Amino acid sequence: MKDIKVLGPGCKRCQAAQDMVEAAARDLGLEIAIEKVTDYAEMAKYGIVSTPGIVINGKVVHSGGLPKEDDLRRWLQA
Repeated sequence: MKDIKVLGPGCKRCQAAQDMVEAAARDLGLEIAIEKVTDYAEMAKYGIVSTPGIVINGKVVHSGGLPKEDDLRRWLQA
């Protein structure tokens, strides 16, 4: 199971990023645990300056804007 965190204040882009992660995982048949992190102090621990941020198994894979679908699939499969 992949542990995924979507970091951001809860804006539309952050929700879209979460939706993209969930859809990509579903398409790939992956089991994920997803958590939305809105606390700025918690986001700072990951060094995220621009949101949304995506963390997979403790590693920051993306920050700022929406990820490309191909990149997202690659990160989830790694």
